[in-house]
Amino acid sequence: MKRADKTNKAPAVPELPPEVRPGQSIELLKELHILTRDGKLNQDSRRKLKQVYHLYQFIEPLLQDVLAQHPGVSLVDHGAGKSYLGFILYDLFFKNLNDGSHIYGIETREELVQKSTELAQRLGFDGMSFLPLSVAESTKSDLLPPTVDVVTALHACNTATDDAIDFALKKKAKYIVLVPCCQAEVASVLRKNKGGQLGRNVLTELWRHPIHTREFGSQVTNVLRCLQLEAHGYQVNVTELVGWEHSMKNELIVATYKNLPRRRPAERLQEVLSTLGLEEMGQRFYTGQAEQLDPATSTE
Repeated sequence: MKRADKTNKAPAVPELPPEVRPGQSIELLKELHILTRDGKLNQDSRRKLKQVYHLYQFIEPLLQDVLAQHPGVSLVDHGAGKSYLGFILYDLFFKNLNDGSHIYGIETREELVQKSTELAQRLGFDGMSFLPLSVAESTKSDLLPPTVDVVTALHACNTATDDAIDFALKKKAKYIVLVPCCQAEVASVLRKNKGGQLGRNVLTELWRHPIHTREFGSQVTNVLRCLQLEAHGYQVNVTELVGWEHSMKNELIVATYKNLPRRRPAERLQEVLSTLGLEEMGQRFYTGQAEQLDPATSTE
């Protein structure tokens, strides 16, 4: 019996891991080192992909809501780094839109900005721009639109998360998505003023020991951020970002502008600052006094 000739058989197409969603750019996933060159996932890259997908589940409904209100979504990602989030968002949501939607990645390291720009051009992701700016600089930059729809800041270190909030407030963002990182500023003020508070305020026991100063300072920072957002009319939801197992910074803050009453959260914010001896932080966690004087926005 003649053996079957196998020489003309087409080479098998490598099967993609089940985690990869239909229609995703395989080249992008390889460039981000999520997929290996032969289309495989290792343990570390599988965790990265899971993290980004999990966050995408929170962000996609926000993008859909913006599109329901007007064509063209503008999203600014602060502390973009290698722009994992921006590229995945563009690949899964933005690339099929032809309405002027745009993602801006803000990153201080020029080499990362250059690499992200080259990758976007290579993939044909025309609705992506990357700017070598700090968050604070981007607030005043003419390279960004006067208003934006969505602001994200994931693990933007130290005060960069607060600068991202300031950016979002000044740009009248509809949605703000934050995964806060370390912020030592509040802890340093608590430490500096601890001597004057000891014996007068029993709450000082919460940050008397250095390790507690750091932990309590981090907690207070996020509380003040939430109160600040509420004092500007936002509805704030705080949850645990399940899936970021590799990080202790696992808090997710999602703020939605609702033009809510602002007086009470503004008063609470000032009370927290006063009680903890943090009055000098009032400029960082500002509440917008002009808005509070407007009866339409400041009533309970």
